[in-house]
Amino acid sequence: MSASITIVGLGSGNPDRLTMGIVKALQQASEVYVRTKDHPVMSVLDELKIGMQSFDHIYEARDSFPEVYAAIADILLEKAASGEQGSVIVYAVPGHPMVAESTVQILRERCPDQGIELSILGGESFLDEAFIRLGFDPIEGFQLLDASGLSPSLLQPQLHMVIGQVYDMFTASEVKLALMELYPDDYTVTVGHALGVEGQEQILQVPLYELDRVEGYGNLSLIYVPRSDDEMLRQRTFARLHEIVGILRSPGGCPWDQEQTHESIRKNLIEETYEVIETIDEDDPEHMQEELGDLLLQVMLHSQMEEEVGTFSVFDVIQGLNDKLIFRHPHVFGQNKAEDAEAALQNWEQMKAEEKRRKGLEPEQASALDGIPKDLPALMKAYKLQKKASKVGFDWDRISEVFLKIEEELAELREAVEKGFDPEEQVAELGDLLFAASNVARFLHADPEEALSRTNRKFVRRFRFIEDELRARGKTVKESDLAEMDAIWQQAKNQV
Repeated sequence: MSASITIVGLGSGNPDRLTMGIVKALQQASEVYVRTKDHPVMSVLDELKIGMQSFDHIYEARDSFPEVYAAIADILLEKAASGEQGSVIVYAVPGHPMVAESTVQILRERCPDQGIELSILGGESFLDEAFIRLGFDPIEGFQLLDASGLSPSLLQPQLHMVIGQVYDMFTASEVKLALMELYPDDYTVTVGHALGVEGQEQILQVPLYELDRVEGYGNLSLIYVPRSDDEMLRQRTFARLHEIVGILRSPGGCPWDQEQTHESIRKNLIEETYEVIETIDEDDPEHMQEELGDLLLQVMLHSQMEEEVGTFSVFDVIQGLNDKLIFRHPHVFGQNKAEDAEAALQNWEQMKAEEKRRKGLEPEQASALDGIPKDLPALMKAYKLQKKASKVGFDWDRISEVFLKIEEELAELREAVEKGFDPEEQVAELGDLLFAASNVARFLHADPEEALSRTNRKFVRRFRFIEDELRARGKTVKESDLAEMDAIWQQAKNQV
């Protein structure tokens, strides 16, 4: 048999708030352990002559909080297992045992498995004091967040926000950075130290950018961000984007958006993609930000159309993508290893094949050319087809052999043109030449689409140079001739 464990809450720090039941439990315990002695009620427990042992030494011996909490739970379980039947071990924690107490959650999970009786006596939480001292009503909407794991994705500005476990300036700095993802730098936030504790309480209002310059952070510190209905704060959230697109498509929304279908905006998806690519080519981050937004809108609109008929929503799209990314990166989220990009790509391909098997498809029976979208631009598609074929050995050994193939195709095209072959046959020979030329890209480890895009941009620069030069001469391209334009072109080659 074993001793039982009773967990009690020592409250937010004001000794006057300790309940009689908790005091009795402490006085009648066989042994008393406290998570930390760094708490204002310790002086009262000393006055009551309650003997206790603290786990403060474990904080110094472990490298992380999870390790500390696990070690405390191990010790308490071991003490209970070796204790006498009928004896009670009391474990006292700051605040309320069920608020931000990881050790309590561990004990709640493990005690039943080990046959150890566990009781919990609540105490005043730091939230009780926060509601009073900061003056807000949680019924208006309220979030309690942990400073140590704060992510911008958790922030909801329409709710009151209390951030606990702000132990030091470093943690406050991490909170500041997370909040700045959503809130303006000068947004007013409140720092509370030892709320409700006479002689120790401090309530400070500071602009967000000064959050990590405040002195006095410790075990009894929190940060409070009041709720706001400011639409500008919501404008940075994905939820607001989803809401706006839904409104546009709703009966009271935009007539144009309401009429659109997958087919009617299909071309927009392609156009917006190419506009993003253009900003990448131009190395224009500001313009890229705008164009990525336009591309995201297309994803949102197509998803909204399916949400309206109950097929899927954009959140299903996100879940599917998250699942895929985690599954295809076992070297990041699993036990596999990948020392370089090539190994990571091999993992990706292996997991991709495994996905197909789970869907009832056999990768071994599929064509080596499967998986290439039929509507890709022709040059890009040619490159991908050749790349897939090369993976199964259908390829030349040397680039010199590709050059010979290009010469062969060029000769066949020249013959088709000079001998006046059927136009369709001439086009076919031209396609063969372009297909052979794209094969060179693989041997150069280059993207033929990118190579041609560079040449296109170069042509535009040089032709505009011709136009500018002719304009300086008081002419237009229509008023010039080929000889003059070619001379300027040669000049442009040295300048642009």
